[in-house]
Amino acid sequence: MIRVLLADDQSLVRAGFRALLDAQPDVEVVGEAADGEEALRRVRELRPDVVLMDIRMPLLDGLAATRRLTSDPQAADVKVVMLTTFELDEYVFEAIRAGASGFLVKDTEPDELLRAVRAVVEGDALLSPGVTRRLIAEFAARSKQPAAADALARLTEREREVMALVGIGLSNEEIARRLVVSPLTAKTHVSRTMVKLGARDRAQLVVLAYESGLVRPGWLG
Repeated sequence: MIRVLLADDQSLVRAGFRALLDAQPDVEVVGEAADGEEALRRVRELRPDVVLMDIRMPLLDGLAATRRLTSDPQAADVKVVMLTTFELDEYVFEAIRAGASGFLVKDTEPDELLRAVRAVVEGDALLSPGVTRRLIAEFAARSKQPAAADALARLTEREREVMALVGIGLSNEEIARRLVVSPLTAKTHVSRTMVKLGARDRAQLVVLAYESGLVRPGWLG
């Protein structure tokens, strides 16, 4: 069972998500929280696999809560999916930097929400369909100057190539077609790259691709 915690200050939103998720045979909503502080307490108590975290909440917002959660070694296996009202919320970029595995707009289709929960448990980043490349392009425009690329020295040439393709928003299937390899091989390269760089998930790999200078704004082809 995939254990989910719902963190949103709107009770109707939580109720809607709970009804959808609890109807699935492989998903269980183990708890709810109405603010960031409560979300952190509930994570410590319940140890969920996934937290659906609203960005805007009282007492402690979702961004600050995510930053504290992802920096806690005891919560290393907990994945955070940010919930936002708008596709390109100004805080989404910081959320990805803070360690969130991705984000969803609140009015997303039910099937997409379910896919998101299952995807992040498997280690995949989740970005709402149709906004991945726009998000990456916007992130690139806002990102700081490339940091030293020393960390990339531990990667093989193929792993660098794969990381660059992840950085421009390609899925494993698209990477496989581009490199003429199987999707499983592409996924293996992505996983090994994340391990070598200490990235929590695919979303952080995108951040590292830009911050290391491996990928630069405009490389979306």
